[in-house]
Amino acid sequence: MKKNDRRSELETAYRENRRGFLAWAAKATRSFVDAEDLVQDAFAKALANVESLDAVDDLVAWLFASVRNRVRDLWRHNETRRKAGEISVSDEAIAEIIASAGLDPAEATASSELLDALYDAIEELPDEQRAVIEAQVLDGLTFKELAQSSGISPDTLAARKRYAVRRLAAALREWIE
Repeated sequence: MKKNDRRSELETAYRENRRGFLAWAAKATRSFVDAEDLVQDAFAKALANVESLDAVDDLVAWLFASVRNRVRDLWRHNETRRKAGEISVSDEAIAEIIASAGLDPAEATASSELLDALYDAIEELPDEQRAVIEAQVLDGLTFKELAQSSGISPDTLAARKRYAVRRLAAALREWIE
């Protein structure tokens, strides 16, 4: 494919999906300014490397993954974590995972190293399990909402979350040892 054709496709994908990318990134970062920067950066880097996108079939999915990766990079920065409320992971979700690891949630949540280990463990989850955790924790979706948008049954989604929580608990136990 010619460079100009791919560039045009990329620009169209960006133009048609920019608002959705911004909305998701703003919710994830709790900052519209940061979201704008991340989305713009993802697009700028894609444009700069447009030749390498020939193998990409779905530019919208690729752009979203690029935005999501930039959000995750931003979360890793400690100041941004504080501003974003520790990645918007609810206290209940953290407590559930920590309790599943056999730890005292009151003591464990005080450790930023433990939270770093938890975030790293989330990134290591299988895609299907991570998607459920991210949808519920980052996007605040219920199983019913997620089932409607994904076409996957709520029971399957609940099972994926259960498996994810078990894996995260095991990763935390391993981190402690």
